[in-house]
Amino acid sequence: MALYAVVSTGGKQYRVAEGDVLEVERLEGRKGTELTLDRVLMVQELAETVIGNPTVPDARVVVRIMDQCRGRKIRGFKYKCKSGYKRTFGHRQELTRVRVVRIGRGA
Repeated sequence: MALYAVVSTGGKQYRVAEGDVLEVERLEGRKGTELTLDRVLMVQELAETVIGNPTVPDARVVVRIMDQCRGRKIRGFKYKCKSGYKRTFGHRQELTRVRVVRIGRGA
């Protein structure tokens, strides 16, 4: 029974506990599918803290996909003075909303 863990996915690190809902960069799968995140960097249990080097070898975080969505629109602008060059561009990140089902260690 782990209280919380630090997991790495999509090049970012998240502190997660059971029942947490978070948005991560796009993961493959359909709504309702369970995935296992095995790049667990740290696990905090009742009596001990296990820190990986770089990951905890027997730790797993199981998440359920709630939704495949897109983030908010980000607008960018390029400009070069005296030459009349202007460009506007936009970007929306592909995201996956997941709920942490369970955090555990061992086989």
